[in-house]
Amino acid sequence: MKDRPVRPVAAPPGFVRIIGGRFKRSRLPVPSTPGLRPTPDRVRETLFNWLGARLDGWRCVDAFAGTGALGLEAASRGAAEVVLVERERRVAEGLEATAGRLGADAVRVVRDDAIAWMSRAEPGRFDIVFLDPPFESALAAPALAAALPLAAVDGAVYVEGPAPVSAPDGWVVHRRGHAGAVHFALLRRGPSAGPG
Repeated sequence: MKDRPVRPVAAPPGFVRIIGGRFKRSRLPVPSTPGLRPTPDRVRETLFNWLGARLDGWRCVDAFAGTGALGLEAASRGAAEVVLVERERRVAEGLEATAGRLGADAVRVVRDDAIAWMSRAEPGRFDIVFLDPPFESALAAPALAAALPLAAVDGAVYVEGPAPVSAPDGWVVHRRGHAGAVHFALLRRGPSAGPG
């Protein structure tokens, strides 16, 4: 059976909305930047149904933040710390402006390369790492390798992209789904695939 060709990704909308929590229905602008494709509403709704309506006290990082939709959704639902990592200066400035407009005090914007930042960050610090690299890039594997050490023992890594997600050794796919061309999964620590 041949793989179906991936459909081209449609042009991003002018804005997306936060789905739940304190900032529910707030609009997040989608800048016109190459490779920027916000997580679809339906996918975000599924993800946050998996995680729970409230994320009180959680520590989160949204690597390749883009619109910040994942991290700002977590902040809206009570996360205590949200780090939005974005390389593009203009996009990072937009994230800072949006966080200020919302009064999202738990949010910190870091202007840096996401993989480089994750490789320097404190291991085991985050309850959830949101990982949504540019859709057609070759960054999925190195980004996942950099993200996994950041998750706490009982934490998770959310991965989104154009191909189905496989769990690396020591991790399991806790939940998975797809919407159109977007595949997404929630990874949690599991038994090692090695001996013993």
